[in-house]
Amino acid sequence: MAQTKRWTLKPADEAYIKQLSDSLHIHPALCRILAVRGIAGFDSAKSFFRPELSHLHDPFLMKGMETAVTRISEAMEWHERIMIYGDYDVDGTTAVAVVYSFLRKNYKGELSYYIPHRYREGYGVSKAGIDHAHANGYTLLITLDCGIKSVELIQYAQSLGIDVIVCDHHTPDAMLPPAKAILNPKQSDCKYPYKELSGAGIGFKLITALCLKWGKPLEDAYEYLDLVATSIAADIVPIDGENRVLAFYGLKRVNENPSPGIRTLKALAQVNRNLSISDLVFVIGPRVNAAGRMDDARKAVDLFIETDTEKLTALAEALQSDNFDRKEVDKNITEEALAIIQGDTAMAARKSTVLYQSHWHKGVVGIVASRLIDHYYRPTIILTLSNDKVTGSARSVSGFNIYEAVHECRDLLDNYGGHFYAAGMTLHPDRVAAFVDRFEQVVAGKITEAMLIPEIEIDAEISLRDVRPAFHKIIKQFEPFGPANMKPIFLTKRVYDYQGHSRIVKDLHIKFVVHQQSGVVMDGIGFNLADKFDIVQKGPFDILYNIDENEFNGITKLQIRVVDIRPAQ
Repeated sequence: MAQTKRWTLKPADEAYIKQLSDSLHIHPALCRILAVRGIAGFDSAKSFFRPELSHLHDPFLMKGMETAVTRISEAMEWHERIMIYGDYDVDGTTAVAVVYSFLRKNYKGELSYYIPHRYREGYGVSKAGIDHAHANGYTLLITLDCGIKSVELIQYAQSLGIDVIVCDHHTPDAMLPPAKAILNPKQSDCKYPYKELSGAGIGFKLITALCLKWGKPLEDAYEYLDLVATSIAADIVPIDGENRVLAFYGLKRVNENPSPGIRTLKALAQVNRNLSISDLVFVIGPRVNAAGRMDDARKAVDLFIETDTEKLTALAEALQSDNFDRKEVDKNITEEALAIIQGDTAMAARKSTVLYQSHWHKGVVGIVASRLIDHYYRPTIILTLSNDKVTGSARSVSGFNIYEAVHECRDLLDNYGGHFYAAGMTLHPDRVAAFVDRFEQVVAGKITEAMLIPEIEIDAEISLRDVRPAFHKIIKQFEPFGPANMKPIFLTKRVYDYQGHSRIVKDLHIKFVVHQQSGVVMDGIGFNLADKFDIVQKGPFDILYNIDENEFNGITKLQIRVVDIRPAQ
């Protein structure tokens, strides 16, 4: 049976709606969608609909940027050995590829990159990585998408005569590492206007600052925007403000003039259309991530910096193979985890899910946590054993800060970090039972009953009569869609099955043909809604949907993609 979901109309500032309506003269529902996104007035709407690279902020507004640029310039002048160090996920590997490729074009000295191995070294800056840098004479280390919590390890690097520049977007602790420079707009005293850049986004700001410092055209940095857009999509950061500009122009580059690595992955995935942010998340991202999940993430960086066609194909095929293996492992562990919950009445009744099996594959625990939320909608942590330590990934539900919940268990943890909706941790095997109980206590004390019911947020109510090409043309200008700018969801009340034409397809889905009393008839599809078909047959019913285009036999027409239905209220 499909889960019951909460339907919530997003709040919108009525004054904003009026300002927009007076200045733009477009459908009131479109004005409401803009107002929901905090947009008021003509100028604000123009910036939203027409992003410009000139809207990007001056990189030197970021605390530490001047110091970082000066230190890199000195290292190049003195022919020092420079190492770029990044995390093993999509954000980390794209960030490393961006900064490494840019410096490689501008520095003929010794330059290399290092990605820690997920299983041998774990997340973030590792002692093995620092020892490798020291043994090979590197005196400047630039970390990307990691380092903000590595206080002791950066002290250790410093003791070996290695300067470290930290480029990270994760939330800092009160104690910062003793780095030569820290680039992280989330530092409390950083005045950089936009706080939600990805790790690769911060790497991009660094290379734009270097362009400005060295008198080089900014186009030298812009050529990496396809990789920056991939990081924004895969790391699920908000697509508003500066990220919206980066994603917009990054997607443009993905589709018009992509880097050889992106082009090869796209060809291997047999995608012949223009890619969207969703495609970067579900087509490109998993193949890149699979390298670090199943084997060695260096393959992902190699793909992004390679230009030889044969080598590119071999690297992309290796990522494709890793992704196939990842899918199998992910499926098996998810099935095992669901069986554990279903076989334990007490566990099924909890406010959180925390599962530990020592044999589970570390590379997919985050994915499995997300899959379990689809079945048991509550904060979820999946733990496994790696190098004699228990390690795991946490995923959350709408409105619940899982990083803060993990933080309240910090005395039981060896290490942890993360965001509002995702976190990671390591702990001693002897502390797992205590951690399971403590995390449940914290969640039970903070979460509301409403948070435990999946929520669908509605942008605007319209009638089927409003679903017209001119209306949809403006909706398309809201792209790229993503967090903070999701594809608009519309509510239409009191629709009916049209002459019994709606039907179940492939046992799971509903092919809709619906109408209102106004006489407008609309086709649509609703995935995984078959067990609500009785609502359609009884009618009338309310529907929530996106507006899509459907192309068939060379003819393109609008259709609705239904996300939920309920008996008419």
